Amino acid sequence: MKAATINEIKQELTHQPANNVLELCLRLGRFKKENKELLTYLLFESHNIPEFIENSKMEIDAEFETINTSNVYFVKKSLRKILRMVNKYCRYSGLANVEIELLIYFCGKVNELKSSFKTNPVIVNIYQFQLKKINKALATLHEDLQYDFQKEINKL
Repeated sequence: MKAATINEIKQELTHQPANNVLELCLRLGRFKKENKELLTYLLFESHNIPEFIENSKMEIDAEFETINTSNVYFVKKSLRKILRMVNKYCRYSGLANVEIELLIYFCGKVNELKSSFKTNPVIVNIYQFQLKKINKALATLHEDLQYDFQKEINKL
């Protein structure tokens, strides 16, 4: 089956009655966990961004506490898992300041790892790539916000 474009879907949704659109959204939420999480964010959390950021940071903290530090392989695997979660939250919000704040927090938590892990090339590359993403998103913000976030980045 060929998927329709977003524009086609948008046009079709405008022609559907409200009850039908509601049923489609609920059905969409049943199919994939990520769809359900996105609907949850849009309905319940998108109006309170600071609370969403704090909840996300608490989940990041919980994941960092569960990292198996017995082997560098497990640390790398856990960091990638946490990074997927952070990127998912950034996609949900779609806001550059949320993305920057979560990525800065992630990089700060990576800095808190034992020094023996920080010398691993893969972990260093993950960290450096996140700094590049932060700087890229930072360029899209207003100058005042850029200055505030730049101070936090310099601490890293």
